[in-house]
Amino acid sequence: MIKQQAVNSKFKLDLILKITQAINENLSVEDLLKQYEDILFNELKIGKIVVFKFNSTWEKLLISGVTNGTINNIKIENDLAKHDEITYISTDFPEHLRIFDFLIPVFHKKSVLAYILIGDLDEEMEGMSPAIKHLAFIQTISNIIIVAMENKRMHKQLLVQEAIKKEMELASKIQNLLIPNQNALPQNQFISTQGYYQPHFEIGGDYYDFINFNDQELGFCIGDVSGKGIPAALIMSNFQATLRALFNPDTPLDELMNTLNQKVCESSSDEKFLTLFIGVYNYTTRKLRYVNASHHPPILYNYNTKETVQLKKGCIGLGMLDEIPMVSVGEVTIKDHSKLLCFTDGLVELEVGDKMEVGMQLISSLFSNNKNLRDTFLDLTRHIELGKKNKAVVDDISLFGIEFKA
Repeated sequence: MIKQQAVNSKFKLDLILKITQAINENLSVEDLLKQYEDILFNELKIGKIVVFKFNSTWEKLLISGVTNGTINNIKIENDLAKHDEITYISTDFPEHLRIFDFLIPVFHKKSVLAYILIGDLDEEMEGMSPAIKHLAFIQTISNIIIVAMENKRMHKQLLVQEAIKKEMELASKIQNLLIPNQNALPQNQFISTQGYYQPHFEIGGDYYDFINFNDQELGFCIGDVSGKGIPAALIMSNFQATLRALFNPDTPLDELMNTLNQKVCESSSDEKFLTLFIGVYNYTTRKLRYVNASHHPPILYNYNTKETVQLKKGCIGLGMLDEIPMVSVGEVTIKDHSKLLCFTDGLVELEVGDKMEVGMQLISSLFSNNKNLRDTFLDLTRHIELGKKNKAVVDDISLFGIEFKA
């Protein structure tokens, strides 16, 4: 008897060693399953084996000794989930489970990772049933194998997440190079400027830019792609390259808008479109020519008259239709001591229930005052930072301002 127990112990230790070596050799999940099935079916003589494993949803990981059709009626939540220890499948169980003898739950960090159903192939066999004789050992090797598979899955998932994170970091760095930083914004005897850019995710679909055409003319724009994240960022980065190639003071703005619309339609899907405000300012004549393509109207404020004007003239958003029906080019003469604020809708939609709300009225009150542009931007960004703290930021936010000197 003692000798037989020693033989059995060595036999089981050899099997555990075999499993451990397979895990250390970093075998695939498929190869680990084959070893597991071979040990249960051939070494331990377990005739029926079904393994359900949780991986976002419950899936059949292994079926051996029974047909797939015989277990289609098994419902994890109703039939198995209430059992948290090895359970003998008695006549109290549903009929479709009675072809098995035992239910073995597998835990990992106090959560059920798998359910294993085992049974003997020959119900009339003499002596102790293999399912009973090896029950504790089956639970042990099942835990080893299933947890090893879960660790492999989590490691693979971690590698994928790390790769995505690195790609996102690189994309974010590239996009930040496309957005002018404060040191690169135009500052001269005619104007001073301020900018702010905050994507909702690591990268986003907002964009603003300045182009010094010559000593007399400045081009600028702000745009917003529908949607967020990578798809919006890809469209916007492509649009920036197109705009930079086409935007010049000699091309009429209505002609430019039709060309840009064509390019957006070619490069984006049907559900994606882009709002844009684009302008050309002449330092000498103080005239600003602009087109507003369904963008939030920029606010123009004059310190002396206390007058606030919204720049609305333009057309539909780019990519909304194959052809723009009509483009209206706006023109305004900028008075001395004026400032202009351009922004994307993330600033207007900065709200969560009744915690915080930044609508047009508040934006206008923060901007339409006699504070200089730098102090005005401090007020605006202070509200944005408060919104981020209160989890009120629900979209990309970009804004830039121009202060027109006397």
